[in-house]
Amino acid sequence: MRFRWLGIEQHPSSHLERWLSMAGGALGIALVVALAMWLAPAGAEPLVMASMGASAVLVFAVPHGALSQPWPVLGGHLLSAAVGVSMAQWIAAPMLAGPLAVGLAILAMHYARCIHPPGGATALAAVLGGAAVRDLGYGFLLVPVLANLLALLAVGVLFNYPFPWRRYPAALVAPEPTAASEPPALDRDDLAYALRQIGSFIDVSDEDLLRIYALATRHADEQRLREADIQPGHCYSNGRFGPEWSVRCVVDAPEAPDNDLVIYRTVAGAGSSRSRRETGTISRAELARWARYEVVREETTWRPVGRAPDGGAGSAA
Repeated sequence: MRFRWLGIEQHPSSHLERWLSMAGGALGIALVVALAMWLAPAGAEPLVMASMGASAVLVFAVPHGALSQPWPVLGGHLLSAAVGVSMAQWIAAPMLAGPLAVGLAILAMHYARCIHPPGGATALAAVLGGAAVRDLGYGFLLVPVLANLLALLAVGVLFNYPFPWRRYPAALVAPEPTAASEPPALDRDDLAYALRQIGSFIDVSDEDLLRIYALATRHADEQRLREADIQPGHCYSNGRFGPEWSVRCVVDAPEAPDNDLVIYRTVAGAGSSRSRRETGTISRAELARWARYEVVREETTWRPVGRAPDGGAGSAA
């Protein structure tokens, strides 16, 4: 812990992961260099390749990081290049155009949801590239920037694909199966173990994971239904994903004090089909523990009550 303030990685990745990162980065940049030498105007190659080198570190060393995914890589560089070219054309003084290019590129990436740190270098390259880049104008976005990006991303996808744990983009990594039961409480050792098992570099600390887990658990507890919330004619979802997702509608719930049972019918997800829908009897307490939130039917989806249409976990029936 004496080096905590230096930010030294606490859970280093495996030796295989490190060597794969090196090999992938070398192959990606080899193709980028070849394209830059062939397509880029004389004098512009070093500046363009420098920002691609930074992207290669993210794509091959942190392939599952949010900043490494295809849209941040493509959008971050292209938006930053457009901003940089605009500043170079509108402002003659590099001392002013350079800082404005980087600042406005950061702003543009924020709003376009494609934050990619090497994009700042691309914006600066468009300003400091001299006559070779100025002569290209907005064609700079296509050649060499877009050509180099497509080459880097192609190598990222193809090189990482044979290794299931580091396939790129991150959406290609098969999710681990989740248990249907309630998850147990986690501590720092559990999260540290999980980080080691993943193998590839994850740009998050175990402290951040603990804080995220604590906030998520608190939110889940605050949103959990109570027994009194279970009412006849209302529908509830367990809020899970994939094949475990389900919606149950309460058919009847007697109000007699000595009868705590409710009758429900599964109308969507697990336990539901066109020919047969599961019907059962369960106590209010058990249904409240099973349910994540109340849902309502909207056309072909189920939307959590009290949430915006795009903010829930509804699924097509």
